[in-house]
Amino acid sequence: MARYTGPKAKISRKFGEPIEGHSKALQKKNYPPGQHGRGRRKKQSEYAIQLAEKQKAKYIYGVLERQFAKMFDIASRKSGITGENLLQLLEARLDNTVYRLGISPTRRGARQLVGHKHILVNGEVVNIPSYTLKPGDVVSVRERSKSLEAITSSLAGKGANRYPWLEWDNASLSGKFVSVPGRDDIPENIKEQLIVELYSK
Repeated sequence: MARYTGPKAKISRKFGEPIEGHSKALQKKNYPPGQHGRGRRKKQSEYAIQLAEKQKAKYIYGVLERQFAKMFDIASRKSGITGENLLQLLEARLDNTVYRLGISPTRRGARQLVGHKHILVNGEVVNIPSYTLKPGDVVSVRERSKSLEAITSSLAGKGANRYPWLEWDNASLSGKFVSVPGRDDIPENIKEQLIVELYSK
C-alpha cells in the first residue's frame, strides 16, 4: 500500500481542518468533498467517529495503517496514558522532528529530505523517516545539503522556536530533541482517547 499522494485540499475538507497545511479550499468550500458533500448527512455512529479520528491522525503524521497499529501496540505496553504515549511516539519520529524544527515546511517535505539522506542524527546519516528519536539526540542538516533551496527557504520563514521540547541552533543548522513532549505541548487537534477506544473494541 502506497502513501496518499492525492489532493491535499480533499483531505482537509473531509475532516474540516487544515490537515496538510493551510488550504484556501477549506475556506471556500467548508463542507465535505463529493457529490453529497453539501447534502444532509445522517448522524455518525460511535465507530465512525472513532475511525475518522484515527484516519485524521494517520494523515497528519503521514503514517500507514500497519505502522500506526504497531505504534499503538508499543504505546499500550508503555506505562502511562496510552493515547498520550501514542502522540509522543508520533512526535518523536525523525520526519516529524525535521518538520517541527522548520527544516521543511511540511511533513511530506521532511520525509523526502530524510529519505534522500540530507539529515544527520548525532552526526550519522539516517534515511528512515520513522526513526524514533530519544531525548538528547541531535538532528542536523548534512554539510553538503545546507545550501539546498528547499531548506534555506524553509528556515528563512521560520520564526522563534515554538516547541519547548526542541532546541534549534541556526548557526550550525542543528536541533536537539531535548525531551519527550507533554500532551499539553503537542498542538495537533487529535482526540487520542477516541483512537484508544477504537483499538480497544
